[in-house]
Amino acid sequence: MMTSYVRRGGVLALAALCWLAALLVGLVPAHAVEVPADAAAQVQQQQAQPLNNAPVWREVRSGESHFTLARGPEAGVLIQSEGNTWRALRNGPVTQIGGWALLLVPTAILLFWKLKGTMRLHDKPTGRLMKRFSGFERFAHWGTAITFVLLALTGVAILFGKYVLAPVFGHAFLSWVLTLGKLVHNYVGPVFGVFVLIMIGTFLRDNVWQACDAIWIRKAGGLLGGDHVPSSRFNFGEKTWFWFGVTFLGLTVTISGLFMDFPNLGWTRSDMHIANLVHAIGALVLLAASFGHIYMGTIGVEGAYQSMKTGYVDETWAREHHEYWYDDVKAGKSGHPQDSVSGARV
Repeated sequence: MMTSYVRRGGVLALAALCWLAALLVGLVPAHAVEVPADAAAQVQQQQAQPLNNAPVWREVRSGESHFTLARGPEAGVLIQSEGNTWRALRNGPVTQIGGWALLLVPTAILLFWKLKGTMRLHDKPTGRLMKRFSGFERFAHWGTAITFVLLALTGVAILFGKYVLAPVFGHAFLSWVLTLGKLVHNYVGPVFGVFVLIMIGTFLRDNVWQACDAIWIRKAGGLLGGDHVPSSRFNFGEKTWFWFGVTFLGLTVTISGLFMDFPNLGWTRSDMHIANLVHAIGALVLLAASFGHIYMGTIGVEGAYQSMKTGYVDETWAREHHEYWYDDVKAGKSGHPQDSVSGARV
């Protein structure tokens, strides 16, 4: 009897305590919960226009950094709207103008060749050979040329593949080509850069300005009239290719390519966009200009290819194309500009 009474008393006491706590909470003045302004705006937005997250995406696309646990440059920026500008430039003017250039330049060269033909020797070959390029010079040239061709083929596939290859061979074939091409491009690119540096160091002293270059410019190298203009070891056209093509454009595509080869060295997305555009434009100009160099070194000038293939040229070829260099070599000099420049050659 006593135990039952105690139990009922305990339940009543607990109920009274809960009732008293509820009464106290009800008597405490209510305080409004402060809601952040942006959250309040989002709540109001959801009430007025359900499922419309425009304010959130405007904030995301603002380019401002927000809190994130990820590390690295711009890790707090979820979306960078400038990427649309990069894509519009790459898929628009760069691809369109570059594509037309790669079609029109070789077409113009072939038409010129059809009209003018190969520039041939005026006199018969003597059969006596002169050494024009050393083994190391030919190694530097062919190393640069081979890596350049590999990069040109894979680069063209990467830039124009979806417009040319995909409609003909399908997307599966394009995927395979681009996967392989990207690997070749990424690994051969630095090798090309090394050969560019070797080329610059090897041929630098033979590509300085000389008085005889003014004569070559006035006569346009003899391309229009067909006559051979005297020059030193390299004429002004070859020097232009060396400084603009090999040195300026070669270093441009090499440096911009290295930026993209190593994206985790602290570059921002904006840096990568710029590097990609510089790389694409520089590579397209370099490729278009190389058509002229390849033409002059093969079907454009008789005997030019043989000089880089074997390292030797006939004395007649040397005298008609590089007369000052021929005279210096025959006189026992090195044939380099520091031995051949004189006021008499103006």
